[in-house]
Amino acid sequence: MKSLIETFHHPEKYGKTLLKWGSLGILIGIVGGFLGAGFHHALSFVTQTRGQYPWVLYLLPLGGLLTLGIYRWLGLKNNRGTNEVIDAVLNDGYVKPTIAPAIFLSTAITHFLGGSAGREGAALQLGGASASLLGRLFHLKENEQAVVTMAGMAAVFSGLFGTPLTATLFTMEFASVGTIFSPALLPCYLSALTASQLSAVLGTHPETFPLAAASLTLVSGIQLVALAILVGIVGILMCFTLHEGEHLAKHLLPNSVVRIVVGALAVIGMTLLAGDQRYNGSGMEMAMQAVGGSAQWYDFLLKLLFTAVTLSAGFKGGEIVPTFCIGATFGCAAGGLLGLDPGLAGAMGLVGLFCCVTNSPLAAIALSVEMFGSSNLPMFALVCVIGFVVSGNWGLYSSQIIQFSKSRMVRRRFDTGEPVPPSQE
Repeated sequence: MKSLIETFHHPEKYGKTLLKWGSLGILIGIVGGFLGAGFHHALSFVTQTRGQYPWVLYLLPLGGLLTLGIYRWLGLKNNRGTNEVIDAVLNDGYVKPTIAPAIFLSTAITHFLGGSAGREGAALQLGGASASLLGRLFHLKENEQAVVTMAGMAAVFSGLFGTPLTATLFTMEFASVGTIFSPALLPCYLSALTASQLSAVLGTHPETFPLAAASLTLVSGIQLVALAILVGIVGILMCFTLHEGEHLAKHLLPNSVVRIVVGALAVIGMTLLAGDQRYNGSGMEMAMQAVGGSAQWYDFLLKLLFTAVTLSAGFKGGEIVPTFCIGATFGCAAGGLLGLDPGLAGAMGLVGLFCCVTNSPLAAIALSVEMFGSSNLPMFALVCVIGFVVSGNWGLYSSQIIQFSKSRMVRRRFDTGEPVPPSQE
């Protein structure tokens, strides 16, 4: 009753909140829409150019040196990528504005010259840095700065990929696993929706692939559970490989210049051994082929290896689209062996692995609807939920805080002692 009286006696408080954060969300969405569309067109251009001139792969070592030069020139020598943006969200919300041009240029270099990396992780950094700058210009408070940073991340993610609901839930869910910061819902969703609409006008179309409805029976349910368990195991493998690959590279090659040149030469050598450049770039095309039912059993392993070498060497980009590729190719191959439709299993592997390595089940379920339609929602949700539990407290981002352990079914927060990091259980 007290809350009801307060609501009707002080409507201006809620009105101001709606006006303030609604306006900020739309403004950030406009900025994010332009950035997302620009980033999309830039990466599409360099990827098409590499396809026309495959010999540019041999310039990858020079691209690595140029990447190091950009980060050092902008004072970002020790930048931790997406983890740095997560730290900002969990703390003061401040992201260095120079991260925006650095990640834009360096990701374009990686894609142009044949490194294996994605784009959505870079979009999170680009959006977070840009929105953080806007927050400073508006002199927002520290706790408000974190919300603005989240809205910026959602905006560019959505502007680049065309999935506003996924971008909203992912941004609110992935920094602190097990909790959702609900005050950020309004600005995050408005910024994501505005950005996706604007970027569509600017020629960036959502990547949607509606699938026909499949029947969920006892047999197919058992098959899906088996697939989900396997996807969860692949999620652990992927996180372990990327984390340990980075640690091993820094231990064996402590000099960043030597490390990135050696890594570039390794990518060139692996590409020559593979016989083509299918495993270079983001891997989205190969992921969609897997959703169409075509993948080799070893594709997911080679894509994981290419991505681990590229990122461990020091090249910039994201991990999410390579995750799509690894999950889709594995799901397609494993699904066929389990008796599932290979294309549908590929789509579920894509969504399921995204859920496992980012620890964001609600965003993953939303992604399944925005990418593949709602016809098979219960089946996608089943794979996500089981894979989420099987993958334990592993994750791509070491700065994530695991608020609730997946292996302890109790309502208890880890408020005492050190929080459980994603790389440990």
